[in-house]
Amino acid sequence: MQISQSAAILTISLTLITASFTASAAGPPHQPIFQLTHVAILQPIPMREEAREIFDIIRDMESETVTPPEEAGGSAVAISAPPVDLWERIRNGFAMAEMDSVEVRNGEDFYVNRPEYVKRIIERSKRYLFHIVEEVERRRMPAEIALLPIIESAFNPKAYSRSHASGIWQFIPSTGKNYGLKQTWWHDDRRDIVAATGAALDYLQNLYSMFGDWELALASYNWGEGAVGRSLIKNRNNGLPADFRSISLPPETQNYVPKLIAIKNIITNPAAFGVELEPVPNQPYFDTVATTRHIDVKLAAELADISLDEFNALNPAHNRPVINVSESRVLLFPADKVETFTANLKNYDKPLVSWHAYRAKKGETAEKISARYGISVQRMREINDIHGRNRITPGQILLVPHNGHADGADISVMDDKRIEPRMLERNVVYAVKKGDALSGIAKRYGVTVAQIKSWNGGVERLLIGQKLILKHTSFEKLPLTSSEQRAIPAKKRM
Repeated sequence: MQISQSAAILTISLTLITASFTASAAGPPHQPIFQLTHVAILQPIPMREEAREIFDIIRDMESETVTPPEEAGGSAVAISAPPVDLWERIRNGFAMAEMDSVEVRNGEDFYVNRPEYVKRIIERSKRYLFHIVEEVERRRMPAEIALLPIIESAFNPKAYSRSHASGIWQFIPSTGKNYGLKQTWWHDDRRDIVAATGAALDYLQNLYSMFGDWELALASYNWGEGAVGRSLIKNRNNGLPADFRSISLPPETQNYVPKLIAIKNIITNPAAFGVELEPVPNQPYFDTVATTRHIDVKLAAELADISLDEFNALNPAHNRPVINVSESRVLLFPADKVETFTANLKNYDKPLVSWHAYRAKKGETAEKISARYGISVQRMREINDIHGRNRITPGQILLVPHNGHADGADISVMDDKRIEPRMLERNVVYAVKKGDALSGIAKRYGVTVAQIKSWNGGVERLLIGQKLILKHTSFEKLPLTSSEQRAIPAKKRM
């Protein structure tokens, strides 16, 4: 009997191993693909001849050093019940190398000394973490990747940085657009939980394909693949090791990967750090519902029998008090509230939208229109992105409540509504000329010497022809919520 059972187990094991190998073979190749056509999509600016040198050198480096990725499959085939706690599932998927450094210790201390902050992060993460872990595992990525939003945004879906990065994965506008995250007057997909997670993991997989190393991929996610590539080449040309621990990095990036490893260490053994890690159920928190009709945000929450805060936390991409579904949209609800929403929506016999579009007439002011529609001037200006001293112009289309006496139109006419210009950060490569000094370059580009140093590995002395990375701000038509608008000063931010 024991022999028969062993034979059966061996048969099952071989079958699972074969299936795993087949799935890996059918998936996307993991060979480095750091090619000009690829970087032209991902890089903020073209790199021209310098890029070709980077591609050739990194390709040579990868051909010498890259081994089949650890996440491509495993030999464990034991069949067991799934963990009840999501943290245990995450621990089982850790695959990145250990790191023992001062930066890691500092990262551990940072979180250990802020228990209330950690508690808020975990509370927010409960809504999103299961979905992220599912996607990370489906793509055979290290489980550490699922923890990256802790560093990027503390799992705050409305997080917005000085470089105009938004959402839990902190996409800047240009990279978001490159990865299919639409940004319109109505919604910003960089804040969409499902869309942004997919885009972030796509981006990270592409970075891994370029460098063949997760530490370098993560550094590139923070600093940019071009900058990391140039730092690798510099070490290679000087006969130095070309890896994350050896190349020159700005302080933020130098601490970026160690901070992730620090979080991993705490989650691996929270008791050792005196951290109380509240359990997270290993089950879906939310489910999706496709929407085909415009609907008020407030009404959607009411029909699902959830708070407005809960609805907004799951659907943070929407910029307005009404959801425009001119394009296919999906709403997220707690898994146990989907049936409630669909049943209540089916039986709801009143208008789903309490807003409409109004075209301003000559001589009308914000004060006059807001009084007509029973809304405060501040609220109307906020909803319609009318900022500062901007005035309403004849023919301008505004979103207003239904309870006025003037004729209005369906909000669909606002699909092509102009969106506010915003400042977009791009990298500029500056070649040092004779007589240049850091102070002069900083003044010319409206930045500080400290910024130039942080962007260029702490550079102190300049050489003629030396290339410096400068963060340059340009304008691009992108959506801007009221809170984001207030976060940007009038002066250009570099």
